[in-house]
Amino acid sequence: MQGLQLEWPFYIEAMTGGSPESLRINEQLAALAAKYQLAMASGSQSIAVKHSDNADIRRSFTVIREQNPDGIVFANVGAHTGVGRARMAVEMLQANVLEVHVNAAQEIVMPEGDRGFYWLENIASIVQGVDVPVIVKEVGFGMSRRDIERLSEAGVRLINVGGRGGTNFVLIENARNEDLDFSELETWGQSTPEALLEAQAATQKMTNPPAILATGGVRSPLDVIKAGMLGACAVGVAGYFLNVLLSQGSNALDETVDCWQRTLVRMMTLLGCKSFSELSQCDVVLTGNLLEYAKQRHLR
Repeated sequence: MQGLQLEWPFYIEAMTGGSPESLRINEQLAALAAKYQLAMASGSQSIAVKHSDNADIRRSFTVIREQNPDGIVFANVGAHTGVGRARMAVEMLQANVLEVHVNAAQEIVMPEGDRGFYWLENIASIVQGVDVPVIVKEVGFGMSRRDIERLSEAGVRLINVGGRGGTNFVLIENARNEDLDFSELETWGQSTPEALLEAQAATQKMTNPPAILATGGVRSPLDVIKAGMLGACAVGVAGYFLNVLLSQGSNALDETVDCWQRTLVRMMTLLGCKSFSELSQCDVVLTGNLLEYAKQRHLR
């Protein structure tokens, strides 16, 4: 997968950092990642690189590497981040990968958010300026065929389509916006399956296509399988795992991860697939809204 080799086709996606509670959460998640050989993405390190002299803030992130010294760890910065700070984020976690998140819809709704999104040139600079693979990831609003084509043209070799269906940052930010109401944007963007169909349409025309990852609304091993059948080479899980951890505790999440791994192997056996990549060759039947979306977008 474009310079990135994962032991399992699902990983712990970016969640949190910057506070004492974040430290406890990241500590528990990283310990499980080490136990089950899962990759783990840090939450956004923007606050840590901005306040690099604050040891408490830094440790809420560095605890990930402390608990998982030999595993695959993704650093995480925003698409506006300069190359120097992107390097700092990678160094902070001794990261194997840098995740660069794009979140225009979230920023638009945030009262103090960015209003200009001239990020593509900066993303290209980050890709060239760091010494680890770079994943460009949408935070829950999906990507279109054109988005993926433009990122590929900018040199991005790993793209996470991050579709709608999981944590909805429009609703979260709208709840604290006392000036404007953006509740009508609740369903903005593509769902994860829609975004994966867009990615298939984009990459099938390319001679050297980027690897496609997916997040957004992944709540079961079957969701991981479905994403693989639609072309994802790996799948990130955030909200579901966090909810289990906070509501039931680390032992319950431990049992959940163990169950997911054992279940995935059996499901792949049922489909006659020896590797996760073989899922993309399985027959797929679309129904309902997803079929209608594919027809209107000429994706099938």
